[in-house]
Amino acid sequence: IPKTERHAPELIANMSDAAKACTIRTKKFITNPLLGRRQFVVEVLHPGVAGIPKTEMREKLAKLYKVSDLNTIVLFGFKLAFGGGRSTGFGMIYDSTTVQKRFEPRHRLIKAGLGKAKEGARKQRKELKNRLKKLRGMALVKARKGSGN
Repeated sequence: IPKTERHAPELIANMSDAAKACTIRTKKFITNPLLGRRQFVVEVLHPGVAGIPKTEMREKLAKLYKVSDLNTIVLFGFKLAFGGGRSTGFGMIYDSTTVQKRFEPRHRLIKAGLGKAKEGARKQRKELKNRLKKLRGMALVKARKGSGN
């Protein structure tokens, strides 16, 4: 039996232990009352692991800053340091989901499950828009009603 096959289960077991042993630090912490949030740079140390899921980081930050609603924590822009073992990104903790919906970009709200994505493919929406430009009156009303716009 080759060595890699013989030692593979041990490697997997060690990886799960390493995922638990990651440390999260926050730097450049700012309280921003105008936007209703706390913002900071997140540094994650994860030796021996490719990366840590944002859900796990969100849970650890919630414990660290005593946040009850995990949806108010937004993490993005993570870059892995050369050589691995360390990632840095940006994080924000909003005061409430209503404030978050007001100031967060739509694409991040959709990813967090707080926003609604546009339906249909982009090209189909554009073709429908151009078809509707050619119609007038009741034909336009009927076409809009049938398209779902």
